[in-house]
Amino acid sequence: MRSAPEPASVRALLTAARARLAATPFGAPPREATLLLSRILGWSEAQLLARDGEAVPEAAAERFQALLERRLTGEPVAYLLGEREFYGRPFRVDPRVLIPRPETEHLVEAALARALPRAPLLLDVGTGSGILAVTLALEIPGARVVATDLSFGALAVAADNARRLGAHLMPVRTDLAAGLDLSRFDLVVSNPPYIDPGEAPSLSPEVREFEPHLALFAPGRGDSVLERLFGLCTGLRSGVRLLVEIGHGQLDTARRHAEASDLLFDEAVPDYAGIPRVVILRRR
Repeated sequence: MRSAPEPASVRALLTAARARLAATPFGAPPREATLLLSRILGWSEAQLLARDGEAVPEAAAERFQALLERRLTGEPVAYLLGEREFYGRPFRVDPRVLIPRPETEHLVEAALARALPRAPLLLDVGTGSGILAVTLALEIPGARVVATDLSFGALAVAADNARRLGAHLMPVRTDLAAGLDLSRFDLVVSNPPYIDPGEAPSLSPEVREFEPHLALFAPGRGDSVLERLFGLCTGLRSGVRLLVEIGHGQLDTARRHAEASDLLFDEAVPDYAGIPRVVILRRR
């Protein structure tokens, strides 16, 4: 009678998984193997690496292999883990919402640098997972935040993140800011869809095939949502600012739409690569 095979060690599972991840056409970081196995075992990365000679129970190894196979198809690791950190906090994410990007933290920093009244009323247009709305609600004392989205699923994710992280949000399902009295708000922020649908083939399969197209693509040349949003913001009070994340190469387009909408261009904030990423506009 043949004995059952010995359980694989942490080291053996990680070595094999790292090699497979490194061979993916989208260049998955080998560290993701550690993240996935850590989640399965309920250990920190440090614990996993310190105990790499230990055997992994068969059931846990099977769950790890199942997650790994999904990752090898291009499914983002953030969806597999169910969360992504943003501004030092863990936000839950799933295929109903975009995965937070580090460059969006520039928008938070720009918002926190604005002079605001006590207990300001803020608006996050197209909130997605709620990273902007929740972060600003927690970082600005007394802030009240309205978070809009066209997607019921996104609003559910944002509300869940707000509850878990202890922020109070007022979620509203609407197209951008339609139906809202913008004259009430002291600051508006947005990370809207800004990718030209024609650019879809050039995107990585992780983005193109798994993240929600409603949150990625803007009809036309990628600037149609910016144009509509800027037009709506003529309803802001004089002096109130609109902070918007834009795509690569969209600075001149954003300036043009701002001028057409009677918004003054204050400045552009570059990302870590020096590319203009956030535009700060002001109602005349």
